[in-house]
Amino acid sequence: MGGRVENVGILAMEIYFPSQYVAQVELEKFDEVPSGKYTIGLGQSKMSFCSDREDINSLCLTALHRLIEKNSINLHDIGRLEVGTETIIDKSKSVKTFLMTLFAKEGATDIEGIDTTNACYGGTAALFNAINWVESSSWDGRKAIVVAGDIAVYGKGPARPTGGAGAVAMLIGPDAPLVFDCGVRASYMTHAYDFYKPDLASEFPYVDGKLSIQCYLSALDNCYNLFCKKMRKVNSNFKGLLSLDGMLFHSPYCKLVQKSLARVSFNDFLNASDEEREKQFPGLAQFKDYQRADTYFDRDVEKAFMTYSKQLFEEKTKPSLHIACNVGNMYTPSLYGGLVSYLVSKSADQLIGKKFALFSYGSGLASTMYSINICNDMSAGSKLEKLIKSLQESVAMLNKRQCVEPQLFSDIMQVRTENYHTAPYEPSGSIDVLFPGTYYLVKIDDQRRRTYNRKV
Repeated sequence: MGGRVENVGILAMEIYFPSQYVAQVELEKFDEVPSGKYTIGLGQSKMSFCSDREDINSLCLTALHRLIEKNSINLHDIGRLEVGTETIIDKSKSVKTFLMTLFAKEGATDIEGIDTTNACYGGTAALFNAINWVESSSWDGRKAIVVAGDIAVYGKGPARPTGGAGAVAMLIGPDAPLVFDCGVRASYMTHAYDFYKPDLASEFPYVDGKLSIQCYLSALDNCYNLFCKKMRKVNSNFKGLLSLDGMLFHSPYCKLVQKSLARVSFNDFLNASDEEREKQFPGLAQFKDYQRADTYFDRDVEKAFMTYSKQLFEEKTKPSLHIACNVGNMYTPSLYGGLVSYLVSKSADQLIGKKFALFSYGSGLASTMYSINICNDMSAGSKLEKLIKSLQESVAMLNKRQCVEPQLFSDIMQVRTENYHTAPYEPSGSIDVLFPGTYYLVKIDDQRRRTYNRKV
């Protein structure tokens, strides 16, 4: 194929979230917890959820089909299709093979890639695989598609309000409006039992809440400091957060993201010289000898740096939380829902030339920080303008969802739980409430084979 291709990144994106949600303020009353526990404590407003009509295959089919339709993609122009998910309904057959039903009827079957799994990190791993393929000697000139999707559900109790569901599909190729920086990805991988799903008979995870937060913040410290080190090799003037126009995070719940941005500021503070510290971080000198590992639950540090970074959070991170706040934790698509939110919060001319960092985290544990540059193409009808316009249409669907009372939500969750392994099975969830174009489960037969339809 000749020399290395330029400006590889995201050409187009599509996001899907279910048509029903429960309001967190109502869930607080239903669960008889103090007012504000979910809305202020977690920073959550609404939570999308699926009935037994939707599973991981249908979610990904819906997002993929929309991406193909809205961007008039020629299926023979796709050479790689990757899926990132932790929602496992088959221990052998990949979600990717179900997605091939859209391609096979067009005779497009020469497509590499399968599923990637590690908690919320699978979508990022799939994305890197696609980017690496386009930049490699294996590339044959076609584009790649990455689909990240999950259904996050928890049993009754304090973790349930941190659920959510959704899928994101991304078209990957050269000359993209969102270009991935080369040579500066910073990863941190180690072993931890912070969140895991060893019980194959249940959708619910085992979660050590306190350890999970510690692992997330520790991974952030490691990735951010290595990312800064790599960035400074490329650009000696790189000043951490102040050199970035945006910073996006995997969002288990919105409050943790705000604390994470404060954590980044704390790292910048620790990394600064005495002179820089005095100038940039007035009134915080008492924290200069603190050790990172001792401060994950230090309220004084958290409070001081959340106060310090309040304006930075408003500018660089808060615009990315619109979907997370209104949909909940989507697991693998969570970070990419943040990217969608960030892009639709601005006009194309406000975004051109901007650089932002993204932090991806998956329990167990895998994490990476990397950066994206937005292209400088200002022309009318540019790829960037088309991308933003398309995403604005998708995000507008948030306001077309149906609000469900907590009792009905709880009943629907109970049906999912009771029938998680039932076969043969015919779902009872309403098809009427689904958005047009949504794939849904018709039945599971006695051989556990699943059949789907698409709502007209």
